[in-house]
Amino acid sequence: MRVKSKPILLIEDDSVDAMTVRRALKELRVANPLQHVENGEEALHYLQDPGNERPCLILLDLNMPVMNGIEFLQAIKGMSGLKRIPVVALTTSDEQEDKVDSFELGVAGYMRKPVEYQQFVEIIRTIDAYWTISESPV
Repeated sequence: MRVKSKPILLIEDDSVDAMTVRRALKELRVANPLQHVENGEEALHYLQDPGNERPCLILLDLNMPVMNGIEFLQAIKGMSGLKRIPVVALTTSDEQEDKVDSFELGVAGYMRKPVEYQQFVEIIRTIDAYWTISESPV
């Protein structure tokens, strides 16, 4: 992805989906380290900890306990130091309202999680290709 030393933050409560993302990134030889948290609240703590490096990209599930993806977006987009980090919703949600809310809150992309692993790899490949060539103020 963009800056090879910066981490990618995965916000995902499903351990199988988190493992699938990790496996796809490894298969695609994405060099960025992956940081994984299980909900929006944990993600905010991670992002606000000065000891953690700012991620170059956030992969966000929407349906999570404690603080869901929409609530996380509402929080992060109101924080001057965090609002420019690109966020891609990577979710099983097919709710039109989730899509509208996500884009209104500034997501850079909205991807449905496929059931088939190879399709999942292709989505991660597409995200990687886009963010590798994309310019960012982060």
